[in-house]
Amino acid sequence: MTSQAAEGPETVVASRRSKLTREREQEFFDAVLEQIRQCGYDSVTMEGVAVSTRCSKSTLYRQWGTKPHFVAAALRSTRQARFVGIDTGTLAEDLRAVARAAGDWSGKDTRLLQALSHAVMQDLELQKALREALVEPEIAELERILRRGVERGEVAADHPALAYVPAMMFGVLRVRPVLVGEYADGDYLVGFVEAAVLPALGLT
Repeated sequence: MTSQAAEGPETVVASRRSKLTREREQEFFDAVLEQIRQCGYDSVTMEGVAVSTRCSKSTLYRQWGTKPHFVAAALRSTRQARFVGIDTGTLAEDLRAVARAAGDWSGKDTRLLQALSHAVMQDLELQKALREALVEPEIAELERILRRGVERGEVAADHPALAYVPAMMFGVLRVRPVLVGEYADGDYLVGFVEAAVLPALGLT
């Protein structure tokens, strides 16, 4: 048995990687995600990212091996829960605050989701990374906001609309560009919450 085999594949991969600063690594991640937004996933190449970040393509291949692995790592680097800290004291105002926050980043994230939509259906690692980065954190925070509303007695725990609020909020973000060619900004999303989400929950 060779020493590499004894160490295991993860150790071997790690040993082949050069050491990058966190800032330099994030520069690579930001570059590949922006190119995906602008050009689409299929048009992005490791060579193109290397040129835009002034590095050798061998550096990128040494660090991440393949484009799907690279993009998955870049997606995971963006993971954040943008609704953290929203707690106005009422569920209706919390949902309006969620709408305004979602409007601040809807264009950027929606372009990325659209650009990756076909690729994630072909690559399970990309699909998992996309959910971890752009879907699950926001849904978790939104569900926490809804639970607080239930605990305050603003909506019944068994209200049938509760389970559909995440789909309503995220659905309108994704579908508006398809319907009218415009991203859902804060004003539109607040209007949607007031016209559709709050009535569905029995709130005003």
